[in-house]
Amino acid sequence: MKKAALHNLGCKVNAYETEAMQEMLEKAGYEIVPFKEGADVYVINTCTVTNIADRKSRQMLHRARKFNPDAVVVAAGCYVQAQDKKGEKDPCIDIVLGNNRKKDLVAVLETYFTQQKRKKHAEIEDLIDINHTNEYENMSVTKPQEHTRAYIKVQDGCNQFCSYCIIPYARGRVRSRAKEDVLREVRTLAKNGYQEIVLTGIHLSSYGVDISDEKEDLLSLILAVHEVEGIKRIRLGSLEPRIVTEEFAATLAGLEKICPHFHLSMQSGCDATLKRMNRRYTSEEYAEKCQLLRKYFQHPALTTDVIVGFPGETEEEFEMTRQFIDKIGFYETHIFKYSKREGTKAAVMEAQVSEEIKAQRSAVLIELGEKHRRKYIREYKGKEAEVLIEEQIRYEGKKVWTGHTKEYMKIALEDDRNLQNCIIKVQIDNDLQIIH
Repeated sequence: MKKAALHNLGCKVNAYETEAMQEMLEKAGYEIVPFKEGADVYVINTCTVTNIADRKSRQMLHRARKFNPDAVVVAAGCYVQAQDKKGEKDPCIDIVLGNNRKKDLVAVLETYFTQQKRKKHAEIEDLIDINHTNEYENMSVTKPQEHTRAYIKVQDGCNQFCSYCIIPYARGRVRSRAKEDVLREVRTLAKNGYQEIVLTGIHLSSYGVDISDEKEDLLSLILAVHEVEGIKRIRLGSLEPRIVTEEFAATLAGLEKICPHFHLSMQSGCDATLKRMNRRYTSEEYAEKCQLLRKYFQHPALTTDVIVGFPGETEEEFEMTRQFIDKIGFYETHIFKYSKREGTKAAVMEAQVSEEIKAQRSAVLIELGEKHRRKYIREYKGKEAEVLIEEQIRYEGKKVWTGHTKEYMKIALEDDRNLQNCIIKVQIDNDLQIIH
């Protein structure tokens, strides 16, 4: 029996695909082992979102080769897809498996081993022109590594072309997964005991735009998933602000399984910066979407991403973003220092911001975000929250159960019972109960 080790880099979509590849290998008779010495096959699902991600991908590929010089090293995903036609392949890689080809992993390995028997060294490169395909790559999972929550990829690709982002070139155009295929996987997961489903994609809000039926969109998919018995919670991945309409917010608010936790990608609170980023909304429009969600949901958890130090960002523009974040009052704000990505428009823009200034601005926003996080949490003191218990850990010197509320606050609870995968009511009386 051959031993296979997998390592994932990057987003939740990549993580889902890695779990799907692991299940494929298990079904094909491979023994899955930790990512260290001793494996016969190493599969690295790479990321290319930044130059740093590229470097990490290369490092993991070389680490796999050092673990076992005789093993088969498979480089899958975005990094190798983006590197297509840029020169010679890294000699530590045996198999290059681009996006939309991960589903063929087992067959490609079989071909490789057959070739290897006939000659001393074999190489396989399976890349397609990802920017000219309409095919959605069907992959599925039945038992994700998380024992209570399951991420489900329902969409791939992006049509937005933000000026800082390489992903549309690595993932291609928007491709949506058939609704019935999504529902089939959700039903399987429900039968296997999963109570929370997280719908995710490269650009989740675009689900259905490539389908001729105008009724097929993200909202219709959510409504269908809501009908699956056994699923108690539906959580949404990152959303484009423009998807939040009166109808969208009102409909979701009427669904008991929907988690009032909304990650609205923002990137900047300054309109001039948003325009250079090629984001297709203004700060005023973004604020309106937050107001809509707060109109229909009681105290929803709003989270976001912000890039500081984008090319051309002046002190005045940064201050606009700081004030905007302070005005909105997010539960969590994820701050990223702008990182040049070769091949994007932003990488060659004038007025690049120094690393020192990026670090200063990042620190300011991190502190501000923490202030609003604490404020959000304080409003739950003395109240009861519904928690899906996930695992038992040691915390503050005690053995506690931990889980998340619908708002995605992580709660610690002392209890002698086995509470894994139970949904229980927890009284929140102090800060120690909320883990950050």
